[in-house]
Amino acid sequence: MNIIEIEHLHKRFGDVHAVNDLSFTVPQGALFAFLGINGAGKSTTISIICSQLQKDSGTVRVGGKDLDEDPVGIKGRLGVVFQSSVLDGALTVEDNLRSRGALYGLHGKALKERIEWVSGLLDLVSLRGRTVSKLSGGQRRRVDVARALLHRPELLILDEPTTGLDPQTRAMLWQVISDLRKEREMTVFLTTHYMEEAADADDVLILDSGRAVAHGSPLELKNQYTGDFITLYGVSEEEASSLGHPIQPIPGGYRVRVPD
Repeated sequence: MNIIEIEHLHKRFGDVHAVNDLSFTVPQGALFAFLGINGAGKSTTISIICSQLQKDSGTVRVGGKDLDEDPVGIKGRLGVVFQSSVLDGALTVEDNLRSRGALYGLHGKALKERIEWVSGLLDLVSLRGRTVSKLSGGQRRRVDVARALLHRPELLILDEPTTGLDPQTRAMLWQVISDLRKEREMTVFLTTHYMEEAADADDVLILDSGRAVAHGSPLELKNQYTGDFITLYGVSEEEASSLGHPIQPIPGGYRVRVPD
């Protein structure tokens, strides 16, 4: 089953065709990586899926529901971590989570249990009474993720979630996301500039000027567009050539292309 189905999606901003005849699907439970340079159309597509931006044409379905017919129902199935934090800096972490839960009809004991759950997941217990404006960037990001997970969404959308974070915080966030995918079959839709994050994806779509220019698993894309190389230092050209593979001179040695 596909949790996202997009067909012939278009969005223009004046003369800029930000999303240009884009079609793709995301299987339920997958980690789907959406790659492209800044301005490629990634955030525009996400904003359309989240009903924050009106599409010009095309079809968007989430969980089998058409965005034009049931935008409210679709929103209830999404958790979104945007590039920029959407937390209220004047409120405490606890109050931010409480206000978010209220939007999804959570209250009383149920809300308290959910807040305790996400606080434990993301190591927020000691931060719940602190004002958000006084938190570090990494701490705020953890609260952003907790906010998105509070209603236990089927689909978690992460728009460059770890940009600028220290390695420890990045590792923690990815461990939490990995555990939730295994436990709850949660689908993750990711945009990132970190290739090591995209390399762990089940499926990768590369976007350029609003168009899909490449699509496949990380291994398929690597095999199609690049290859494997071994770099040898301190050897002669004759020795490198004797391996029987194409070689390329580099400073101090030779680069040898190998099948795998």
